Amino acid sequence: MNDSEEIYDDVEVSEVRLLLDVVYAKYGYDFRDYAYPSVKRRILNSVATEGVASISGLLDKIQNDPACMARLLLHFTVHASSMFRHPSFYKCFREKVVPQLKTYPFVRIWHAGCSTGEEVYSMAILLHEEGIYKRSIIYATDISEDVIQKAKSGIFPMNMMKEFTSNYLKSGGIESFSDYYTAQYDNALFSSHLKENIVFAKHNLVTDASPNEFNVILCRNVMIYFKRELQNKTHELFFNSLIHFGYLGLGEKETLRFTPRENNYEEVDVSQKLYRRTA
Repeated sequence: MNDSEEIYDDVEVSEVRLLLDVVYAKYGYDFRDYAYPSVKRRILNSVATEGVASISGLLDKIQNDPACMARLLLHFTVHASSMFRHPSFYKCFREKVVPQLKTYPFVRIWHAGCSTGEEVYSMAILLHEEGIYKRSIIYATDISEDVIQKAKSGIFPMNMMKEFTSNYLKSGGIESFSDYYTAQYDNALFSSHLKENIVFAKHNLVTDASPNEFNVILCRNVMIYFKRELQNKTHELFFNSLIHFGYLGLGEKETLRFTPRENNYEEVDVSQKLYRRTA
């Protein structure tokens, strides 16, 4: 918490700070540098769903019930996603990044904060259609084990397929989207071949080291919930994880501007928040 939080109730700020300290000390999850309004909102949502009367009541429950901590973690991690989300990003990636990736004998991509996996499977489809999936590997990571398991299943609601298909076509898809999944009652099960080169793993951007060296890192709409100091720390992690001339893709509300690494990248497409490491 910082000086800007003086506008908030002192008791409430103290309760939030204590809860975050306990979460870090007991479970190893560090949300202390997340933006306060976002943290407060998620904690209060958890207070309501856990049926406790206060933040202090939630703290007591977390200390004695690991399952409660797992549920709180789901409140802290935002899982709004869809396949080929923001189709113009994928169209730009296909046109401006893939030609360079085709020159490499092997491609490593890191989806940091992959959520429930929709965007991971989107990338697998794109790479498949461009003929480079078989020599690529996608690391799909998230802080929540429950979310990772959901992503690994490759199962999504059937009623989302109309939206996903529309996004796919707008992104420059060249096949029939329905060929990539099988209908199973109310769900769509995506083809197992799309998972062959995906490594799903739990990873904490705040505390964990890089899992490898990468040609591409995608972290879209994750850092908007971080304070500036944590954003800078994450950018440092990504910079050190990218090969020279590797690509970084951010979310529509995120930017490299005003970060310590701003001058170490060139803009591939500023409107799509795609950058290329140059130093």
